[in-house]
Amino acid sequence: MTDEQNTGWTGGQRAFGDFAPGMVHYTDRVLFDEVWQRPDLSKRDRSLITVAALTAMGKMDQLQFHLGFARQNGVTDDELKESLLHLAFYSGWPNGMGATAVLENVIEED
Repeated sequence: MTDEQNTGWTGGQRAFGDFAPGMVHYTDRVLFDEVWQRPDLSKRDRSLITVAALTAMGKMDQLQFHLGFARQNGVTDDELKESLLHLAFYSGWPNGMGATAVLENVIEED
């Protein structure tokens, strides 16, 4: 199946269009169409793991998308708040505070 025939994830295409075809391919086809679809973890669990990793690394730009995606995948706002509080002790208080501010914006935008 070619990329043009695939009707799966298109976030990379929407973000980069023809500017970075490699990034589009690996984001849309490999990461979201393959890795996120693997059956051994639920999307909800994958979302919690991703939120934890991005928080720990201080990647707030990517975290904004993934907090919203976690909500779509069934993680409640209260679970996200509690996760970020827990993460603050393991990933550093500034990362936890920054992630909580991002979550507040995500919730308020909804």
